[in-house]
Amino acid sequence: MDNNIYPIYDKMLSRSDKEQLLGQRGVMIWFTGLSGSGKSTIALGVERELHSRGILCRILDGDNIRSGINRNLGFSAGDRHENIRRIAEIGKLFVDTGIVTLAAFVSPTEEYRALARDIIGEEDFKEVYVSTPLEECERRDVKGLYARARRGEINDFTGISAPFEVPSSPALSLDTSVLPLEESVRRVVQLITADSKT
Repeated sequence: MDNNIYPIYDKMLSRSDKEQLLGQRGVMIWFTGLSGSGKSTIALGVERELHSRGILCRILDGDNIRSGINRNLGFSAGDRHENIRRIAEIGKLFVDTGIVTLAAFVSPTEEYRALARDIIGEEDFKEVYVSTPLEECERRDVKGLYARARRGEINDFTGISAPFEVPSSPALSLDTSVLPLEESVRRVVQLITADSKT
């Protein structure tokens, strides 16, 4: 650590102080899956349901983060790694403040997801695999990305020219090609409230 840096963590109010104030427990729900699988849509539904229950929640979404704090990053392997690292560090701040945090990122490799889990902490990290099949994601092509990738306009596009590593043991798996949105939202909310004060 730089000799000119003097963290004040030991002087700050604790996480338990913040959680007691809010009457809830901070947790990270990390949605992973292909582009168009339904990650952000589910996260938005969960946010609204939690809000209706008086639970403070924050969504961290790939496009929002890349248009703000990570706008200087591209899609090289190094930049993708740094993208996930920054997201996880931001997420940890929210979780440590007692906020239910919903992160919606492709995060295609076990390495990236393990990086996020290590930063946030095993007991606060719940991985949700949105397992919607490639064919359905491509049929939706919400952002037109699959068509561009098929035309060769986007290199290393997950699912087409770059692999997606299926999570080995997610806390929850949701296939939005068969599950209605309401059911997906219900299952995630149940996951959040099952082992916490929320």
